Amino acid sequence: MQLASYRLESAWHTQGGPHGRFVFSLFNLSDTAIHGFTIVYTALTRVIDKTACENAVFVKRNANYHEFAPPAGFVLAPGASWTFTVSGLHRKAVHCTDGAKSAYLTLADGRHVPVAVSDLLLEGRTSEPPPVLLPEGKLDLPFALQPWPRQIDAVPGDAFPVCLYPAPGASIDDLKAIDTVIGLFRRLFEADHAPLSLTGNSQGRALHLKQDAGIAAEGYALSFSTDAVTLNYGGAAGRQYGLTSLAQLLNGARREPGKFRFPVSGTISDAPRYSWRGCHLDVSRQFYPVADVARLIDILAWFKLNIFHWHLTDDEAWRLEIKAYPELTTVGVIRSPDGPLLPQLGNGAEPVGGFYSQDDVRTLVAHAQTLNVEIIPEIDVPGHNSATLVALRDLSDGQEAPESYHSVQGYPNNALNPAVPFTYEFLGKVFDEMITLFPSAYIHIGGDEVASGAWLASPLARKLMEREGIEGTFALQSYFLRQIKEMLTKRGGKLGGWNEVAHGGGVDTVETLLMAWEKPEVGIELAREGYDVVMTPGQAYYLDMVQGEEWQEPGASWAGTVPPAHTYGYEAEGDFPDELKDRMKGVQACIWSEHYLSRGYFNRLVFPRLPAIAEAAWTPKSQKSWLRFAAIVPLSPKL
Repeated sequence: MQLASYRLESAWHTQGGPHGRFVFSLFNLSDTAIHGFTIVYTALTRVIDKTACENAVFVKRNANYHEFAPPAGFVLAPGASWTFTVSGLHRKAVHCTDGAKSAYLTLADGRHVPVAVSDLLLEGRTSEPPPVLLPEGKLDLPFALQPWPRQIDAVPGDAFPVCLYPAPGASIDDLKAIDTVIGLFRRLFEADHAPLSLTGNSQGRALHLKQDAGIAAEGYALSFSTDAVTLNYGGAAGRQYGLTSLAQLLNGARREPGKFRFPVSGTISDAPRYSWRGCHLDVSRQFYPVADVARLIDILAWFKLNIFHWHLTDDEAWRLEIKAYPELTTVGVIRSPDGPLLPQLGNGAEPVGGFYSQDDVRTLVAHAQTLNVEIIPEIDVPGHNSATLVALRDLSDGQEAPESYHSVQGYPNNALNPAVPFTYEFLGKVFDEMITLFPSAYIHIGGDEVASGAWLASPLARKLMEREGIEGTFALQSYFLRQIKEMLTKRGGKLGGWNEVAHGGGVDTVETLLMAWEKPEVGIELAREGYDVVMTPGQAYYLDMVQGEEWQEPGASWAGTVPPAHTYGYEAEGDFPDELKDRMKGVQACIWSEHYLSRGYFNRLVFPRLPAIAEAAWTPKSQKSWLRFAAIVPLSPKL
């Protein structure tokens, strides 16, 4: 990694513009004076008034990319600094992560050199440190189980077995299931003693496994004695969940014997509250290596989550290999100072890319299936397609002005055009390849955040709207999504989407599942319209949201402050009338990656809220306890 000879310091001032102002200071720590340069920084707090800057000249903005030049003739000597002010912001900065995430210089000779970026400081009010997120916690029963089971009537013992091993006569399928959970545990807790073994041991305890047709497929029942444990299960998933619970119990007793115990008698009877227990990951804004995705799937399995919603495309990059269109993962993934996709969200002077080959996908799908996790792939259409449209220029209406509308994230003309015939040819070939890669019931097609006014300056779109009697962006979006729904149905797939799929008339509700993200009330509205619903409101389940109001707490804030206690306590059923509750299929965490510039940020924002959502998805409301959860959750694995 190239070391930076320049540093950008910044502060946000509460005064100096409608939404305050940034004051930047660029320090030259090199041995050479520079002139004729520009500075680029990326920031989610965007400039919308390009004239509102002092001691600098606005050059360009593209979404989160901002470029400024010093005044003409300016020379930055070694050891000196250049200070400039940027006002005209689209919103106030309210947290330390609202400032510059990355920066670089473009020198007079065209070279791009890295600039180190410091934390955003605050002027005009107190800069509070981040909050403590968890209380000490309190246990009513000394068992390390997350999510907490539906029913438990077990007596803690004074000692614990060195391992649990299959009793003689175990089937090959039972042995494979135990082996799978041993592998899961070893990957998540590399330095800990494995709680399960395939070989008997005099210091261990025998484990009897038996399938029981009277237990639901994802359910299990455990009974304990001083010399054996019995696991009855409904199906393969229930067997895995029962084995995972045993692994959690024994691992907790071994790691913190003064706090947790292993049962010596009694029973546990368990089954999930909801059938859809999901976690979403955005890999477009930031790329996650295959090993990280696999580990996240492991973590989902550990917490008995059964859906991995893989957000593979967005404005910033198209991450899924499509053999029919190789440009998607060459042109459509590289963000660089000299490329058609400019640096965004923490990118600097060096090009960045990354995508998942079809072999990568097959590997991860197989890994997830072994753990009873279903991967739901998402390609986001029609909006959020800047990268797609850069990679495949023929998807655009060439007669449309290049910046006739902007998305909420600041991208110009970023929606696939429903009036361009190639749009449907393109998506048909994409779906053909996705169907072969993903055995999931659903293909998620996004459908969110199409800008009001999109396509209205496209002559092709205007002609289509006139011919079909369509008025407005969202009616045209509905026309488009109905075609997409038909394309998926012909290929044996079901349509999943965000709640905006219902806008403008929506699509056929049969075999359509929508995710309510904008606010909790949206879920009830969708259910009334006949849609199956997964609840994932930003106000509780978006894991990029800040966890406290303090300035030094990292994350986004558009949905408010979402501390772990609120995430845990939120009841997604809310005010769903009884007659609509069968429409609510479950809950889902969403991991949006704009703020995840490091593993440290990821783990701080995702945990402990992900296990909190897992417990909300599994545990009956009557069995939830925030203090008990807080006592157990420090045992959680992290990325």
